[in-house]
Amino acid sequence: MPQILQNVSLTNRNTFGVEAYAQWFCEINNEVDLKELYTSSLFHNQKLLVLGGGSNLLFTKNFEGLVIHLNNKSIRYNIDGDDVFVSAGAGKNWNELVTFCVDHEFAGMENLSLIPGSVGASPVQNIGAYGVELMDIFHSCRAFEIETGNIHEFDNAACHFSYRNSIFKQKLKGKFIITEVTFKLSKNFYPKLDYGEIKKELKIRGLLNPSIVNVSEVVSHIRINKLPDPATIGNAGSFFKNPVIGVEKFGHIKSVFPDIIYYIVDNDHFKLAAGWLIEQCGWKGKVIGNTGTWKNQALVLVNHGKATGAEIFNLSSEIINSVQKRFEIVLEREVHII
Repeated sequence: MPQILQNVSLTNRNTFGVEAYAQWFCEINNEVDLKELYTSSLFHNQKLLVLGGGSNLLFTKNFEGLVIHLNNKSIRYNIDGDDVFVSAGAGKNWNELVTFCVDHEFAGMENLSLIPGSVGASPVQNIGAYGVELMDIFHSCRAFEIETGNIHEFDNAACHFSYRNSIFKQKLKGKFIITEVTFKLSKNFYPKLDYGEIKKELKIRGLLNPSIVNVSEVVSHIRINKLPDPATIGNAGSFFKNPVIGVEKFGHIKSVFPDIIYYIVDNDHFKLAAGWLIEQCGWKGKVIGNTGTWKNQALVLVNHGKATGAEIFNLSSEIINSVQKRFEIVLEREVHII
């Protein structure tokens, strides 16, 4: 039976670095640990929180229940022709997995370099960046069913992926614990350079035919310049989703704000840059008490050292209200609120 601890600090287990405590805490290293924990009365009688890298949540209070910290970090792969299937434990650091794949020249993950968090959280959120979403490379995952203690396997279609969303955030929210994720990558490299920032940086570096390593390095460079390192200043990356709106509403907004930053989703929908909307409302780099927005990217909320989760949440509410007032668009929080 894995060890269950009581009254454990979570301050160093969330990238915002806010103070919070877990009533009960258990570290899981493999599926056997989970099955053994399942036999504990605490597992069935307490509220559960599955915690990986703590990069996509905000604690506004202590967690009254059992925190399950996933620490399985294995990586294995299988090559089948031009396809490469890479499986990683849910507790593996996401960027360490990306680096592993880039170093082995397994193509598909390079645009997702330097995203904070763990592998297990990646399909829940359908993480994405610079023109690539997890759903584009996801093959399957293994997941532990909380009610029965059985292991299930979900393929891509079964996960019902959409923008920053999956079945694990909707119908199956709180019902499964992802233990391992398998990605379908390729030995053939077809760079995805749709985002202007990537093209611009590659041009500056004189890289007309970039390699997997080149694209990963450029994406990492862009992220470092735009986003703060959680080890230096507490944050959870992008706090809000980029809103997707219809043609009619987009036409109206663009007529009023011709410089608005947007991306075409399909013939009927446009994705707006939430950071741009927030910046236009005067929030970029603003400091309020112990919290504020990042100086280089208004989409990122930061902890200047002693902010509480409630302070950060209240700031996010003020930002949502100001954007709604100016643009008639309601921003949705990407970060999970506890």
